Amino acid sequence: MVTDPSPAGPAAALTVPYATYLRVYEPLVAFAEPERSHWARYGARSDIPTYQDELRRSLAGLLSFPPVAVPAKESADAFVAEWNGVLVVCPWRTRLRGWLALEELATQFPAPVLDAALPPVVRQQAVADYEQWRERNPDARPWIRSAAWQVPLRWFVLFSDEERRYEEGVLLRYRTPMVQARRRVARALRTLRAAEGQELLVEGLVEVGRWLEEFHPRALVELDYGGLVHALAREQLAADHSAGDLAAGLGALAAGDSRVAQEAWEGLAERWRLVRERLFAN
Repeated sequence: MVTDPSPAGPAAALTVPYATYLRVYEPLVAFAEPERSHWARYGARSDIPTYQDELRRSLAGLLSFPPVAVPAKESADAFVAEWNGVLVVCPWRTRLRGWLALEELATQFPAPVLDAALPPVVRQQAVADYEQWRERNPDARPWIRSAAWQVPLRWFVLFSDEERRYEEGVLLRYRTPMVQARRRVARALRTLRAAEGQELLVEGLVEVGRWLEEFHPRALVELDYGGLVHALAREQLAADHSAGDLAAGLGALAAGDSRVAQEAWEGLAERWRLVRERLFAN
């Protein structure tokens, strides 16, 4: 059974509202055996969990005592979709993403805050486990990237407004073929590098482009607003065409109209600044 990662119906009332996602779904041919057969069987299930199920499991670990920073075993779950008549799979890889998130937390919060949420001994053990695991899996990479209370603007470069799908109270997402996402990254980088003052966006886009190169060329790329669909006003979501606005700004920049491009950047930045401020709300 092919499913959507977004929750719907009564389950949405229990939504954790702040996470957004950039995902890559690969066809079965991208996986070696026995994992390929595992995903083929998995895709036929009728009870595939949603992104909210994954998030709740992670939060449950953090709320336990002592807290579990990273799962002891890697998840055998995935998101699945049908793309051009082919089953495509996005493995959760929750353990790997937990280690990567722990690295990011160390750069975002002061030590006293981290110590209160995750005691040093828990973090130290997680780091040691990751170093040992990384030696055995040097080429591992996540299929999913996430952000809290925002969609990083560089993610919108991968999509066009025509690929936007909005269902009120259910989802807001974009989907595009991998080849198209890579093409848009390359085109945007040429435009941004020819302009001035775009170093931060260039740096972030280069990093995203390198990540995309790790996957099968017939993969599907998805940007999912996730829980934000249940946290932001419906009018705000219905009017949100950030991918189209960013594309318009890039087009103006390519045409030499830096004023129009700057207005587009500023509008997007302000829109998402207001969303990010919810991180600090009570």
